[in-house]
Amino acid sequence: MSSKRQQRNPRSLPRQARGSMHLPVLQWLVDYRQGWLKGDVIAGLTAAAVVIPKALAYATIAGLAVQVGLYTVLIPMAIYALLGTSRPLSVSTTTTLAILVGSALSQISPSGDPAVLMAASTTLTLLVGAILVLAGLLRLGFVANFISEPVLVGFKAGIGIVIVLDQLPKLLGIHIEKGDFLHNVLALLKGIPDASLPTVAVGVFMVLILVAMKRFTPHLPAPLVAVAVGIAGMGLLGLDRFGVGAVGNVPTGLPALTLPAWAMVIDLWPSAVGIALMSFTETIAAGRAFARSDEPMPQPNRELFATGIANIGGAFLGAMAAGGGTTQTAVNRLAGANSQLAGLITAALALGTCLLLAPFIGLMPNATLAAVVIVYSVGLIQPAEFREILRVRHMEFFWALIAMIGVMLLGTLQGIVVAIIVSLLALAHQASDPPVYVLARKPGTNVFRPQSAKYPEDERFAGLLMLRPEGRIFFANASRIGMKAQHLIDEAGPKVVILDLRSVFDLEYTALKMLAAEDKRLSERGISLWLVGMSPSVSAMIMHTPWGRALGDQRLFLNLEQAVARYQALPL
Repeated sequence: MSSKRQQRNPRSLPRQARGSMHLPVLQWLVDYRQGWLKGDVIAGLTAAAVVIPKALAYATIAGLAVQVGLYTVLIPMAIYALLGTSRPLSVSTTTTLAILVGSALSQISPSGDPAVLMAASTTLTLLVGAILVLAGLLRLGFVANFISEPVLVGFKAGIGIVIVLDQLPKLLGIHIEKGDFLHNVLALLKGIPDASLPTVAVGVFMVLILVAMKRFTPHLPAPLVAVAVGIAGMGLLGLDRFGVGAVGNVPTGLPALTLPAWAMVIDLWPSAVGIALMSFTETIAAGRAFARSDEPMPQPNRELFATGIANIGGAFLGAMAAGGGTTQTAVNRLAGANSQLAGLITAALALGTCLLLAPFIGLMPNATLAAVVIVYSVGLIQPAEFREILRVRHMEFFWALIAMIGVMLLGTLQGIVVAIIVSLLALAHQASDPPVYVLARKPGTNVFRPQSAKYPEDERFAGLLMLRPEGRIFFANASRIGMKAQHLIDEAGPKVVILDLRSVFDLEYTALKMLAAEDKRLSERGISLWLVGMSPSVSAMIMHTPWGRALGDQRLFLNLEQAVARYQALPL
């Protein structure tokens, strides 16, 4: 048996190795190969060059001090590397999480008091971690499946638009009174005449650097270059003399112990639930997307536990809510990451920045941070994905629009809740109204397919109506299916109705009673009902009833071909 197979199947491992899987760090250390070290070191350094500047920017999105971004790279990244099951996953904060955190904190301190915001952030991050750990212990990893891909596309697009709007005043060097989305748009338009031209010049220059590097030198860490250029410009050219604002003092040293404000728990827990859900969704999506075929797939419940502990540990050391990021994970994997050691190296670089480079970060222009945020947030808006969804399915395109508009007009958390509710209601409607197809046979074959104007030559049989319902038949849709079938039977006036059940994977008791009653009504009209292609579970359920036993071999068939042959053999 190959080593790949052993990695995929824990039962095939020796007992000692299986025991070590309870602590993932022991597992990947046991499996570590010497040839991985170079790739992990390069990936850790490269990811740090991208993650650290972006984390600084994301902290400002949340309304927190920039050093919070450093602490979020340092603590959660290191803890996840020890407890997480995804080898390439890079864990800090993301654009989505930053805007959700900022939305929650703005409700606690609209005035932006730094001390209140820090206490609220600690409390919120602790709550997020506790919710994730509890969900992992309760094995609720499946919950992430309730956010569909179209909803996620719309949600991210809405967040991208909100973030760009939020950062534009910093890029223009103006201050606006924050409000809802429409208020901010109008305030920005009114403030444009007061824009600071030097700040605009710095911001535009930074945007051009970032865009050009993404286009022509994608292998280089563009955010790091932009930050370095901004700091150099502020220090060497004295840009502050022209009114260009800087980040300001950034404390040097290790993060201090921070304690939650328990009085804020009641106000923050609803936001914490939404942030925890989004953190896990992004984490598991990124982990799955970049897992190689020769390594274990991320385990959802263990990922909940790992990211939960990462958030709890980060909360007490000044970090904001964290999760796996798609962009930084892609950088980590493409740069050569083979194991969680790459994440530990990234965390070590963040530690070095805290101890040595913090004074230089204070010189960074605010316009530089805004440029980094805007350039990377625009990537959340993907018109091509909207077009693809529209081509495939109009209803799900509607879900994406609802999610996007909901985030923009109602707020981030409320927007995603509305979008999820709309998508679940739409799915419930679809489940309650499944299709019922009339079948015909492709000439010269045993292929039976739904009747269509595209196939006018398909064979139909006088006096025979073949119907195929799809999906689960249960109490919520049994009546609707019965009505559809009755309408088709009334139109066709057949002698025999064949019900092809091969696409029905479950038949609930209410549906079974409906079928038995329909058989009786058809029999009274001189119409015979035959059943075809039942799954073992559906067949067993039917045969446990008096009606099923009454059907007998004469009206039960394995496939449509047998049933049609029997019908053609009947005397006229």
